[in-house]
Amino acid sequence: MELQERIAVPIFTEVDRDVFLKEIYPARRPAVLRGVDLGPCVERWTLEYLGMKGGGREVKIHVSSVPQMDFLHKNFVYRTLPFNEFVRRAAETKHSDFFLAEDESYYLRSLGEDVRKEPADLSKQFPDLAGDFHIPRFFGPDQFFSSVFRISSCGLQLWTHYDVMDNLLAQVTGRKRVVLYRPQDAPHLYLNGDKSEVLDIDAPDLKRFPEFVKAKRYDCVLEPGDLLFIPALWFHNTLALHFGVGVNVFWRHLPAAAYDRKDPYGNKDPVAAARALQTLERALHALDELPADYRDFYGRRMVQRIQNRTYCDNPDAETTIPRSLSNKPG
Repeated sequence: MELQERIAVPIFTEVDRDVFLKEIYPARRPAVLRGVDLGPCVERWTLEYLGMKGGGREVKIHVSSVPQMDFLHKNFVYRTLPFNEFVRRAAETKHSDFFLAEDESYYLRSLGEDVRKEPADLSKQFPDLAGDFHIPRFFGPDQFFSSVFRISSCGLQLWTHYDVMDNLLAQVTGRKRVVLYRPQDAPHLYLNGDKSEVLDIDAPDLKRFPEFVKAKRYDCVLEPGDLLFIPALWFHNTLALHFGVGVNVFWRHLPAAAYDRKDPYGNKDPVAAARALQTLERALHALDELPADYRDFYGRRMVQRIQNRTYCDNPDAETTIPRSLSNKPG
């Protein structure tokens, strides 16, 4: 879509811990990190090796008859397969065995042992593979939240959403396109919770989503072995250009108490933000008791106060985390 401003995500090479913390992390912008040592996984994680190491353990997967998965309207089903069978099918373009259609798409997002309480951890769910993957030591071990194992069919596209924690997306095998949008562009993304209603970001329905063209689009293509730093609150949409395997590593960059303790995925709003949004809903319900012209007047006053108290003067400047909440990696 040519009407949307496009910006290439910068690529950094020879990145170590010091470079990341001093030159990349403070800017709070996405960055591709090329050449970071991810361990032997980049060479080892072939189709045969994955099937052998994962074996017949059962995994819960997403299956869709269309490549654009839509979490809001659930255009997919959940099914269970032995891991080695899942990997075989996910690498195929046409299936002799299938659930919905012979060209169906597959997606695995690993889960904790207790999916309602425990975050995903590669070392626990896939211990025979975890030793091949080296988590970049760009943050303190006490800040670690989860390591999410992901496998997807070629052509699979995942919905645009944001997470409330910083994360590194490691593209171990295959190539993946990632499109990102700034937190400041949230008003243009037609949000429903943490997800965008705009499913097709390349050919959006501008009659339904006319404001979408105002969002700045940040593009990158991840090669095998690349890392993508995705700061918290940055929206992202992924498209698998090949059958691919990746690992997302999430960490807490705010104090642990700032996050919802019952959130195993890292995508629930921070406690203070959730409380503020609930208060806002109560305030809006209170305004419903007034005539329309009064609602308009006091609604505008509320918007002005929120803007004056919370908006950054320059949204393109580096993000400053309040000292009381600072929990810088390392």
